[in-house]
Amino acid sequence: MAEEDSKQNAISNDQPQQPLPTLPGYRYGGGGSGERKTWPELVGLTSEEAERRIKEEIPGVNVHVIPPDYFVTMDFRTDRVRIFTDSSGKVSRAPMIG
Repeated sequence: MAEEDSKQNAISNDQPQQPLPTLPGYRYGGGGSGERKTWPELVGLTSEEAERRIKEEIPGVNVHVIPPDYFVTMDFRTDRVRIFTDSSGKVSRAPMIG
């Protein structure tokens, strides 16, 4: 009986027969996806211009413009790009997905 219980509780090392489902919203990330995750060339541009270029490249992405010294959450979202700006409203560091 103890042997049967241990067999039922054993973790299988077999590969799944069907592919695992993908989660909605993960279309922007993932290794080797070929899609951009950062935009270093936008540093120094206005936040409006940076937002326009990112939305041209990834329609439907949520772009958040972050003023200097503004607090943000540390959660990672694959459908969001944050644009950090300086006091003059220009991009101060490379925007990135997250």
